[in-house]
Amino acid sequence: MMDRYSRQTIFPGLGEEGQRKLSGSHVAIIGCGGLGAMIATSLVRAGVGKVRVIDRDFVEYHNLHRQILFDENDIKNELPKAIAAEWHLRRINSSIEIEGIVADVNQNSIEELVSGVDLIMDGLDNFEGRFLINDVSLKHGIPWVYGAAIASSGMTTSFIPGKTPCFRCISGSAPAGGVVGTCDTTGVLGPVPFIIGSLQSTAAIKLLTGMAETEQYLTVIDIWQDTFQRLKTGYRQDCPACQGKYEYLEGKSGVETTSLCGQNVIQVLNTSGGEIALSELAKRLVQLTEVTYNEFMLRFMADDEREMVVFADGRALVRNTTDEALAKALYAKYVGM
Repeated sequence: MMDRYSRQTIFPGLGEEGQRKLSGSHVAIIGCGGLGAMIATSLVRAGVGKVRVIDRDFVEYHNLHRQILFDENDIKNELPKAIAAEWHLRRINSSIEIEGIVADVNQNSIEELVSGVDLIMDGLDNFEGRFLINDVSLKHGIPWVYGAAIASSGMTTSFIPGKTPCFRCISGSAPAGGVVGTCDTTGVLGPVPFIIGSLQSTAAIKLLTGMAETEQYLTVIDIWQDTFQRLKTGYRQDCPACQGKYEYLEGKSGVETTSLCGQNVIQVLNTSGGEIALSELAKRLVQLTEVTYNEFMLRFMADDEREMVVFADGRALVRNTTDEALAKALYAKYVGM
């Protein structure tokens, strides 16, 4: 079966020994959107021995321009992304172990979901999830590869516990809700996650084969402006995560949900604090749906059934649902985390 990988084993940087290390490795990919789909197909084709794909969402038509693993049949069959990914990936490489898990990654689930893996790949679209990955990475000594893609730009770097600065060293805390756009409110060019996902996959191969650099750089690209930067990072002396304070993993920061008794409403509360710039959020949402707002709150239809009311303090109400995971997902999609 080594002949399958002959075109990469003749590359001096990898070789047959590197291929054997890949075959003995176990990787978890958290999120299977534009980034995660690109990472998954790259690592499965490269022969990583065990690949676990974790995602809570299902395939929709607006995914297809950038999420390389999926097709229209997945939408017609109403498949969750993790299951569709598993089925497609098995047809690409039947010689390795592939596991698709439909799950919400949160402080209660993440440790079990990444148990036994050698590397975590970030395919997420929100800060809270990345802070969770950062906490579990430091707590259990698991390296991870960060990636982000939005509009025409993207960035990536690798985190190795004990050898590089962590995610909170370079990002501090999550920005206030409504300040940073999402793919649903700002858009994204399809090639951006292809490029960032490919860079993440290359970093993964280096980490799994022991070829990774311990000096950390943040790679930042903008494909519309044709720019490519490599920025040196550094430790933050007051970083709580590096000091063993896992605030997101322990649920002391992030997003909480509460079902309002008898009202068919879920309240979503961003415990990280910070007010939402409702006027800025309205500018993005008005391109998608009808929005009404004043200085206190903003109201819009998240879909045909569910209305969202967002307050200036970062709190939101999602009406016509009792599904807390769905409410949290809609908050991340339209407001950001």
